[in-house]
Amino acid sequence: QVQLVESGGGLVQAGGSLRLSCAASGRPNSRYTMGWFRQAPGKEREFVGGISWSGGGTDYADSVKGRFTISRDNAKNTVYLQMNSLKPEDTAVYYCAARGGAIINWSPGEYFYWGQGTQVTVSS
Repeated sequence: QVQLVESGGGLVQAGGSLRLSCAASGRPNSRYTMGWFRQAPGKEREFVGGISWSGGGTDYADSVKGRFTISRDNAKNTVYLQMNSLKPEDTAVYYCAARGGAIINWSPGEYFYWGQGTQVTVSS
């Protein structure tokens, strides 16, 4: 069993930055591919980005590419989502998730473990 806890959300003005963290416990996260997802009110949960267990591979949704960066520190069992140039449409609850295997999958259903989410609100 893996427990994931996100932190770092908050209120920020458009153009600003936030860094989200996802701390894993229960089992080392070094063998899990990690994903970040978000869900805005009335919308489906969508893939934001992911990182392979080694950290050598990343993938991003087109909507955040060039603005968001995912990294991981396996020694600290923590994954990060650096969000720059934030836009009002980035407002959502952000979740981290873990799955076994080496593939960064865009489907939420492919992830086994989920955090509770952290709210990000971007004001215009």
